[in-house]
Amino acid sequence: MASDKTSSAVKSTKLGGKIWFNGILFGLVGQIAWMVENMYFATFAQNIFEDTSKYGNLYYIATTFMVIFSAITATVTTIFAGGLCDRSGKRKPFISIGYILWGLTIIMFVAVPTDFSPEKGATVVAILVIFDCIMTVAGSTANDAAFNAWITDVTDVSNRGKMNTVLSILSVLAMVITLIIAMFTFDSGNYNGFFYILGIIPIIAGILSLFLLRDSAKVVKNRNSNYLKDTFYGFRRDVSRENKMLYVTLACYCLIGIAQQVFMSYLINFVVKTLGITDYLVPLAVVIVGSAAITAVMGILFDRYGRKHFLFPILLLVAVGTFIIYLMKFMPSSAYLPMLYIGGIMMLGCMLSMIGALNSAFQDYIPKGAEGRFQGVRMCFTVMIPMIIGPVITLAIGINSFNPLDPVAAKPPFEIFLASSLIALIAFIPMYFVRRDSERLRKALLAERDGK
Repeated sequence: MASDKTSSAVKSTKLGGKIWFNGILFGLVGQIAWMVENMYFATFAQNIFEDTSKYGNLYYIATTFMVIFSAITATVTTIFAGGLCDRSGKRKPFISIGYILWGLTIIMFVAVPTDFSPEKGATVVAILVIFDCIMTVAGSTANDAAFNAWITDVTDVSNRGKMNTVLSILSVLAMVITLIIAMFTFDSGNYNGFFYILGIIPIIAGILSLFLLRDSAKVVKNRNSNYLKDTFYGFRRDVSRENKMLYVTLACYCLIGIAQQVFMSYLINFVVKTLGITDYLVPLAVVIVGSAAITAVMGILFDRYGRKHFLFPILLLVAVGTFIIYLMKFMPSSAYLPMLYIGGIMMLGCMLSMIGALNSAFQDYIPKGAEGRFQGVRMCFTVMIPMIIGPVITLAIGINSFNPLDPVAAKPPFEIFLASSLIALIAFIPMYFVRRDSERLRKALLAERDGK
């Protein structure tokens, strides 16, 4: 009967207004900055290399290199920054300074040339990759390492579902904000104005954090004298054996991440150039709002009834939603908009809900006092591997989809969503074990919270 009891409604620990405000504010600003990196840096590169008669396959190669090298940079940065967070017992300084530098490195992109000869193409690709990596160092220190550790510090098993799904929703809200700013700047070719505006936002947030943000009193300072050994704590064999379900959870998260990264960097150009929906703001806004509604409801249900009962259905809907987008290839253009709404909301809403659920499970499994050090492990599974494998899959599909000698602007193919759907189905394998252990984990953590 204990299992039934833990499946029933559970009262969540109240987080308080200050925690919610800080979580939403700095989470939103972080998502806006990552949206620039994940979507608009890639779109920027695609736009300046879209003439395949001049630049050949640089349309896909530039994006692939940017995504892969920034993912590696993000992971390495988070490993070391997370270790420093635990060693210092503080998160705030890394968030404050990191956000300010984050904004400055976004502004740095105004120096990227947009008018150049084909012979300079490789040089421009190198500049894009280097600038992207520099920006990623600041962002990963502030957000991936410090802010995510702070979220783990201030939440517990009874409220992580709501917090993490809200953070997932913030990613789609960030997309709306960046889309609106882009509509008046980026879309008309005013790239510099776009980068200036989006760079100022993290700078302001970093300054505000100096006055608003407080570290949790629960932070356990790591006093291990061997910094390098302790920095790679989460990669040790004995640690992985002791926390095997944490790694199984991240493996599932990894597959969802790969499914997302196959199409994410090409999403805007897919809607605009492949579907021919040039006024894309309203359609994407509808998809985003619908996705946010699904994610918000799921976050409440996760905390109230446990995540176990929702994992399989949500994952199935991720696969179905992406497959619907692929099937649009065989439909008349008049069906594009309604099917984009149906498939897009299903795909994005369930994908964000799944990410929120898996991130919560990951946080539940982290040993006390190692919240910062495990962020690097998380980054390996959720950022580096997906952002290497996903774009490489797209690169292979994309290069095969058009003739580089044909003087026509490249268009992201429908097949990237078929690949995404198939990868989501593979995630059912590790998800089986995550689901099987979720009830035991929930029961243990609730007993710990209630002092039993």
